[in-house]
Amino acid sequence: MQIVVIDGQGGRMGKTMIEQLRAAQVEAEIWAVGTNSIATAAMVKAGADYGSTGENPVVVAAKQADIIVGPIGIVIADALWGEITPAMAVAVGQSRAEKVLLPVNKCNNHVVTTTSAGTGEILASAVSYILQYCQTN
Repeated sequence: MQIVVIDGQGGRMGKTMIEQLRAAQVEAEIWAVGTNSIATAAMVKAGADYGSTGENPVVVAAKQADIIVGPIGIVIADALWGEITPAMAVAVGQSRAEKVLLPVNKCNNHVVTTTSAGTGEILASAVSYILQYCQTN
């Protein structure tokens, strides 16, 4: 099982996701793909097996992933303050991977949810879903 965690800016959400996946002992290879080197470094430091940065690594990883995790902006061109290129958004959107998109209301994108969960609760729910997905696939 290959889990690709995509994040940008400071990589804090991706870093926390990887830490929680490691703590949950998910049996998968975790790839960290940052839209910038700061995000990549944070995710690698958190325990990712591999790390890479930029548009082409997103495109390549999206083809090989079983699960892609990241803020919802990874499927929206020009999101994350312009760090998501159209090619990145298309690659993630067209990937056969199961996509676990974390609702983040920034960059002129607002996700209307039925709950007002904080980031910690959202990440915990995502980790729980990923563990269940890995066990059934």
